[in-house]
Amino acid sequence: MVKKFILVGTLLITPLVLGACMAGIVPAGPERAEALLDSTAGNSVSGKVSMTQTSKRLRVVAEVSGLPPGAHAIRIHEKGDCSAPDASSAGDYFRPPGVPDRSDDLPQLVANRKGLAKLVVYIDRAALLESEMNIIGRSVVVHGFTAEPRNPQASGTRLACGVIVKK
Repeated sequence: MVKKFILVGTLLITPLVLGACMAGIVPAGPERAEALLDSTAGNSVSGKVSMTQTSKRLRVVAEVSGLPPGAHAIRIHEKGDCSAPDASSAGDYFRPPGVPDRSDDLPQLVANRKGLAKLVVYIDRAALLESEMNIIGRSVVVHGFTAEPRNPQASGTRLACGVIVKK
């Protein structure tokens, strides 16, 4: 008797749950985005940057390979265009309105001897939500070395670029 009840219950409930999912009734999870990093001309850097919006901050996880060992700048850029061989099409660093220069930087990405780097950080100067801090459609660029705070041009060659897309 119990087995019949479970079977009948499952047959009745499954279409309702599937229908609710398809209709968008089930509450959505947190906003997510990612940028798949492709190397620029002459480089072999690749990776993925995943982003998850929490209630107040943006969680960023970067996993990159093919880097020269050491510290590298990783930045959000203003344009979501990585089409130029040197990723110059990504434009300058993204700076939300009212945010002082360079305060939007991510921490250094540090590659080990095998060229692998992983970074997990929470930032509050970017968002996946509709606002002036929204970074969907912008890009993430990995640079040749760490930028100096007062000289953005010192961040070196752009090694990889990926457009940030909503997941």
